[in-house]
Amino acid sequence: MISMQNQTMKYGLLMLLVIGFLAALAWGLQNTNNEGTENANSEPEPLFWVAPMDPNYRRDEPGLSPMGMELIPVYAEDGDSDAMGAGTIAISPNLVNNLGVRTGVAKMGRLQNAISTVGYVTYDQGQLIHINPRVAGWVERLYVQASGDPVTRGEPLYEIYSPQLVNAQEDLLLALNSNNPQLIQAAEDRLRALQLDADFIDQLKTDRQVVQHLVFRAPQTGVVDNLAIREGAYVQPGTRLMSIGNLEQVWVEAEVFERQAALLEPGLPASMKLDYLPGRIWEGEVDYVYPLLDAGSRTLRARLRFDNADGSLKPNMFARVDIRARAIDETLLVPRESVIRTGTQNRVVLALGDGHFKSVEVRLGRSDRRFMEILEGVVPGDRVVTSAQFLLDSESSKTSDFLRMENPQSEILDHDQMDHDQMDHDQMDHDQMDHDQMDQDQMDHSQMDHSQMDHSQMDHSQMSGQE
Repeated sequence: MISMQNQTMKYGLLMLLVIGFLAALAWGLQNTNNEGTENANSEPEPLFWVAPMDPNYRRDEPGLSPMGMELIPVYAEDGDSDAMGAGTIAISPNLVNNLGVRTGVAKMGRLQNAISTVGYVTYDQGQLIHINPRVAGWVERLYVQASGDPVTRGEPLYEIYSPQLVNAQEDLLLALNSNNPQLIQAAEDRLRALQLDADFIDQLKTDRQVVQHLVFRAPQTGVVDNLAIREGAYVQPGTRLMSIGNLEQVWVEAEVFERQAALLEPGLPASMKLDYLPGRIWEGEVDYVYPLLDAGSRTLRARLRFDNADGSLKPNMFARVDIRARAIDETLLVPRESVIRTGTQNRVVLALGDGHFKSVEVRLGRSDRRFMEILEGVVPGDRVVTSAQFLLDSESSKTSDFLRMENPQSEILDHDQMDHDQMDHDQMDHDQMDHDQMDQDQMDHSQMDHSQMDHSQMDHSQMSGQE
């Protein structure tokens, strides 16, 4: 009997242990589930999913973008972007990295005022001579064959027969026979006016033989240009036979955009490169700035002068020109690629930190190849977006006021800087002041002017300890 009671007790204890173990296991599982549920509920829910390469592609659930890339979740930010200013947008770090967002700093500096443009080589117009006859006649012989032929001073150009020249020679011979000094001088002056040189006139006075065919010679060394006659051609006064240009110096006619016209002035140094002679640089200067702006191209012409002792520069050659303008004072600069031009407004995208961006309007000044001058809109130290700024601007510009973010601390009054002597205490609303919070022990009553106090208005019932 005792043995059966012991077995029953052992069995009862074993059942109690099993029930206790199961109860503890169930309680642990419940706590684990509750904790997991709480953790799951504490994780932020994505607002939407966007494509890594196109933030405008949005979906309400995860998936793939049109390019086959996994969509990126976008979560609500802890801080409201609107609190940072109208148009401020927030982007997750993953999306910023995938978009390849790069930034630069607005800083003070000097623009490199190099005006880069193109031009064409031409003759030095001051040394270009046009050959025109002063009599009518026929070209019997032509000593130059084509445009571009080189000639030297005194070299024959063409031979002409002209009845007018024959008559002028005969008049000189008649004057010599008459021995009349006035007639002789008049006849000689007429021959000189018809471009016959002094050597020919002296030879005529010596030989006293009329020459039927007269040779005209080159007045300067250079090359023939615009040759417009052939042997046997009939010419008359006003006919341009040819031109002779000197190539020891050449001009380069360059065109400069209207916005850079203010930088141009005579005497500025200039350099020139030509495609047909790579690696060689010619140094010259701005010789003249034309006063008229071309209405069609909105450009201003400038004339540059270059030495050409070896004759390598030919008229009508295409040249690339750099004009070095004078340095200007330091100004606020941003990278040129950061500026967004819409035609009616110029903007940059400010990087505010922690994935926040905002489009602001700027007023532009001058520019060079790398930087643009900012007259208004940003301050030194601002970070501006230089890559992917168009995507960010398309989102920010929808709600942006295009005003630069102001430092909130600048609006906090510095009481240490207040001038209490200028305060009008009569206008203060003492009813709104909490005098109970004032620390009377800290007041320096010895400095008070009691003669100015109105003691009749004081509440003596509130005073204590007055003897």
